[in-house]
Amino acid sequence: MQLIKDKEFGGERPLFASHDLHLDHVIIRAGESAIKECRNIVATNCRFEGNYPFWHVHGFTIEDCYFDVGGRSALWYSDNLKMRNTVIDAPKMFREMHDIELEDVQINDADEIFWRCQNIRVKNLKIHDGTYPFMFSENIVVDGLESDSKYVFQYVKNVEIHNARITTKDAFWEVENVTIYDSELNGEYLGWHSKNLRLVNCHISGEQPLCYAHDLVLENCTFDAASDRAFEYSTLNADIRGAITNIKNPTSGRIVADEIGSVTIDENILEPANCVIEERKRS
Repeated sequence: MQLIKDKEFGGERPLFASHDLHLDHVIIRAGESAIKECRNIVATNCRFEGNYPFWHVHGFTIEDCYFDVGGRSALWYSDNLKMRNTVIDAPKMFREMHDIELEDVQINDADEIFWRCQNIRVKNLKIHDGTYPFMFSENIVVDGLESDSKYVFQYVKNVEIHNARITTKDAFWEVENVTIYDSELNGEYLGWHSKNLRLVNCHISGEQPLCYAHDLVLENCTFDAASDRAFEYSTLNADIRGAITNIKNPTSGRIVADEIGSVTIDENILEPANCVIEERKRS
């Protein structure tokens, strides 16, 4: 592998079609597509300021690097990426990619990141600002996530999340086969129109959570007192610890809680309208 150290590159396609390179303490200045159509690339302690640096790259590692605001749309149409200890201030990262591993990464403008990606493994990721992270992506495993971005995880499939703190609204809309463990989910309209969404040991806050959900499962979950009108038009099996303020028009299934503030069943409920709702028997 050829080592390129303490160099600067700018302009258009300075390293086009390169392979077997180790870039160390390299700066990519203003320009476009610096590392395009490349393979087997390692970048350590580098700074990326130009647009679209990694497009159509196959097999690459990025460690201890920084993406400036100008390095927008940096990782598209690429695969087999390992990224560690990296800070990203640029938007629209990770598009149409597969086989991505991230560890200890911070993304400060998470606008439209991870769109249409597959096979993502994440450990200790922080994402801030922006809209629609992870949209249309599949096969995702996350352990450790902090996010205040808007509309996270919409239209995703086959996802497993552990130890997340997500503050947003409209999270997990129209998802399929998603399980979330030991997490805090804060925001309005959580999980609407989902299929096979499962929450285990989670705390939920925000208005009108988990409506229009199909085959929803809650295990040992808790709700904030302000979470009202839960489960409208949903089919579910829910084990709730503590109190839930209000349940409205669930379609079918079973809901058990330690305490239920109120239940709204009105003429707008959908058939079969046979959801069992009960407070847990106290010994």
